[in-house]
Amino acid sequence: MFPNVFTEGKIDFDKLKQELSNDILEDDVKEKYELTWPGKKEAIINANTPITKTLRPIRDKSVDFDNTKNIYIEGDNLEALKILQESYLNKIKCIYIDPPYNTGNDFIYKDNFKKDLKEELLQSGQIDEEGNKLVSNTTSNGRFHSDWLSMMYPRLKIARNLLTEDGVIFISIDDNEQSDLKKICDEIFGENHTDIMIWRKSGEGRDGKMKNTTTFRKDHEYIIVCFKNINKLNKIKEKPNFVNKNDNPDNDERGIWMSGSISRTEEASNPNHINYYTVVSPTGKEFTRQFDVSKEEFARLNKDNRISWGKNGDAVPRSKIFINEEREITPYSILL
Repeated sequence: MFPNVFTEGKIDFDKLKQELSNDILEDDVKEKYELTWPGKKEAIINANTPITKTLRPIRDKSVDFDNTKNIYIEGDNLEALKILQESYLNKIKCIYIDPPYNTGNDFIYKDNFKKDLKEELLQSGQIDEEGNKLVSNTTSNGRFHSDWLSMMYPRLKIARNLLTEDGVIFISIDDNEQSDLKKICDEIFGENHTDIMIWRKSGEGRDGKMKNTTTFRKDHEYIIVCFKNINKLNKIKEKPNFVNKNDNPDNDERGIWMSGSISRTEEASNPNHINYYTVVSPTGKEFTRQFDVSKEEFARLNKDNRISWGKNGDAVPRSKIFINEEREITPYSILL
């Protein structure tokens, strides 16, 4: 009846009392919009705690050690990030993270650099190849989401410190923690500096391989994108994928083309917009509206015969898109 009173499998009785009451129950905690969990303060401290370790080169397992421009690091990734922070602060252009998806079958790092050997041995769980402690994060764990968030938070906080001003982080994730991960990314990077891409992971002909569930067959995952400061990606180039289009009415030497919109209608235009101006057709007809390009760029396109004015030279101007030319477009939010 009250799914919202459950927190990581346990009943929050204060929430239950509120659900059963017609009055607002007194609470000493001041309300504010935030994502919080048991261990969040410790996770923040963990990110800020300095480390005394260093990297040890392994020359016998390396290739061209003295001349290579690549570094491959084995070990706890939080420790590695803290070490890298000393030399690579604000110098990393791009980071890709593929974390445990927290499906209930994953192992996650148990971060505590202060425990002595005896405490480490007493702590239940597994170790990775480097002897770093890993613990199984099952759904029966009373801090199932909290432990995962506490692991991710300090790593993302330090990763942000490593980025250049125009740096970007891509993080793969599925439905288990997508919403929580997006919220902590919003907190660390700012709401205006995060975005989401959807990856359709099952290609054509592999529909039968999708994960079967009781609701939907999941054929997608997510890639959360975090920008350090400048939330702008480079354009990508691609040729138009026009089907059954073979027109070239003005015999343009650049070949077959199709026209595309380059402005808004008069009704939808904003007179105060920087690209609100008047253009004149070859027949002398004026069009005043908001365009997708600057007045100078429109003039350049028109001079290069990349503006179509229609069959009689008096129609609303449209851009000419050539099927054999690559054009710059904004990346898509869906990856097939």
